[in-house]
Amino acid sequence: MSIRMLRTLIAVEENKTFSAAADAVHVTHAAVSQQMRALEDDWQVALFDRSKRTPELTPTGRAIVARAREVVRAYDNIVPSVISGESLEGEVMLGAVPTTLIGLAPLAISLLKAGYPKLHVRLFPGLTAHLVSQVERGAIDAALVSRPMVVSPDLEYREIAEEPLRLLVSEDIESDDARALLSTQPFIRFNRDAVVGHQIESWLQKERIRVHESMELEGLEAISSMVLANLGVSIVPESCVRSCNPLPLKRLSLGEGAPTRHLGLIYRRDNPRSRVMTGMEDALLEGVRIGTFEPGALRGEVTTSESGSAAS
Repeated sequence: MSIRMLRTLIAVEENKTFSAAADAVHVTHAAVSQQMRALEDDWQVALFDRSKRTPELTPTGRAIVARAREVVRAYDNIVPSVISGESLEGEVMLGAVPTTLIGLAPLAISLLKAGYPKLHVRLFPGLTAHLVSQVERGAIDAALVSRPMVVSPDLEYREIAEEPLRLLVSEDIESDDARALLSTQPFIRFNRDAVVGHQIESWLQKERIRVHESMELEGLEAISSMVLANLGVSIVPESCVRSCNPLPLKRLSLGEGAPTRHLGLIYRRDNPRSRVMTGMEDALLEGVRIGTFEPGALRGEVTTSESGSAAS
């Protein structure tokens, strides 16, 4: 048994087939099959049900994958926990809901890099549920997410900001009656798979407001552009970090009892790089305090993985 084999086993669970796992870990299909057979022979257990066309993990196999993740995570943290334990340097993998990518995330990362130039941030956009899952299994170090409905005991959630939901309206529309506009104007819906989208839908149902849905989009920029084109109205979170060049749109209050989006930093409680997590939290809180994103503030080195959809 080797760490390489455990990574392959995890890849099979994540990608569902041997072929897809082979692509993920950059080996051949035959190599994946051989490694899985070797693990089964070594442990004297059946990891896969091969009676089906596509081998599936057995209950024992799934349980072993969960433990394999812990072993791989501990292995990967051996060097960082020793070398980076007393300093903020090296690489940190940060997830972020895409609504933060045009304000809070770049501002906070630039602040973090200004204080700790040896720290390299890799950024992974995605929806809250996906990012929380990535953090939980150790695929990324931390994530800036909408507050999950349930937080695992293994995770630490640190509140960063509250963002009230507003009605986004074209300046061509004279009325400022949010409820009347929701009932009469085409409604551009925020992605329902996002935490914010679920909040919006729950509030509309609670208030018994019937909307005339025209489209469902992923991301503030796309929604704002449609509203600017006078194609409808939309409910979106009011960013805690304002853009220096906001679109000329009205942002109307939804009234008493309107929902609020909570943003927070989430990471594993057993993350050995506690100083990095504290530094990241401090940078995010400072970004909220500053409240305005200036392009010149982005001085840090950031790489973006194109793996997320533009919602929250």
